[in-house]
Amino acid sequence: MRKKALFPALVAACAALVAGTLSSPAVAAPKAEAGTGVQAPSALQAPATFTHPGVGVSRQQLDFVRAKVQAGAQPWTNAFNQAKNSTYGSLSRTPKPRAVVECGPYSNPDIGCRDERGDAIAAYTDALIWYITRDDRYAQKAIQLMDAWSATIQDHTNSNAPLQTAWSASSWPKAAEIIKHVYGNWPNQARFGTMLRNVYLPEIINGSNSNGNWELSMTEAIQGIGVFLEDRTVYDKAIALYRVRVPAFVYLESDGALPKTKPSQNLNTRDKIIAYWQGQGTFVTGLTQETCRDFVHTGYGISAISHVLETSRIQGIDLYPEFGERLRQALGFQSRWERNLEPVPSWLCKGSVNRGLGPITEVGYNALHTRLGIAMSNTQALTESRRPAGTNDLFVAWETLTHAENPS
Repeated sequence: MRKKALFPALVAACAALVAGTLSSPAVAAPKAEAGTGVQAPSALQAPATFTHPGVGVSRQQLDFVRAKVQAGAQPWTNAFNQAKNSTYGSLSRTPKPRAVVECGPYSNPDIGCRDERGDAIAAYTDALIWYITRDDRYAQKAIQLMDAWSATIQDHTNSNAPLQTAWSASSWPKAAEIIKHVYGNWPNQARFGTMLRNVYLPEIINGSNSNGNWELSMTEAIQGIGVFLEDRTVYDKAIALYRVRVPAFVYLESDGALPKTKPSQNLNTRDKIIAYWQGQGTFVTGLTQETCRDFVHTGYGISAISHVLETSRIQGIDLYPEFGERLRQALGFQSRWERNLEPVPSWLCKGSVNRGLGPITEVGYNALHTRLGIAMSNTQALTESRRPAGTNDLFVAWETLTHAENPS
């Protein structure tokens, strides 16, 4: 098994919050959404005391969902049935752990990749179903899945190992938080934590210089692991990576003529930046680094951005003032073109986009529209037209159930 070094102690310091307004795009193109502006970074680190369950969804949010489903209300009841009737919610599911999971480019070869991701999503699905129904069979199924993997897995290999690790480790803590802190009665929870620390964390802790969706997914996973382990240093590492990567993934006109970059990538010329942004040379508010690659990978990045913001808020340190505007604009811009109601202009991705945003808009839309009251016409239309949002079979699952119109 490969040995991977962990990171040095982190010291984070950023400027105080300063309110601002977002001006018009860098070229004559409409804004994705209307609303309030972006704020400068703040000196925020891990919470002094962690909140549980506190990865992706809080106890208050879960209680809201449980009440809605018990009342037969929509869209939550349809979303619950979608999850319960899926293969991930099956009580007959048999875990398929491996000592070594090998994932090449686009999971080719796939030696345990789909099985690992699927079992992680299934554990989270079972945990959600248990919370809503209090049917102990689902909690025990979640425990069976988590125990099988914590007793077996030792490593991830091949070129997609970091991304595979990130995707799986984004789902595992969501399940574990509910089971450990609400259900209880989980004798092997410490072994599960050891698995997260020794097998998953070393693969992702130092981030990635690949396309932005990689590091954003890694950041989500690191943060979730930090919460479950109650490790403030791990948590701070996630936020440090996030603060660099999010501005380098979503462009705002206030960034200047060119997008922000991650220093370690050495994107020090306009030509290098354009090449990294998939050949896109016209930068407008809401464009992402992968928009002109395809909306599928763009959606992965946007989803991870929203997940980190939600977990941070649950942990008592609200990062929406710092990053909410980038999320809002990314959702609005991609939703506009995903809806396919107008021709793609020639300045955008050479006049053609590859759609397929995925079930990734609910969390950000709920945070910004339901809780903060910001109008988001394109995102709203897309989100409501695709309910109930299911799973992308990677790391996103059942977010209409957990976040639709959820005020908590």
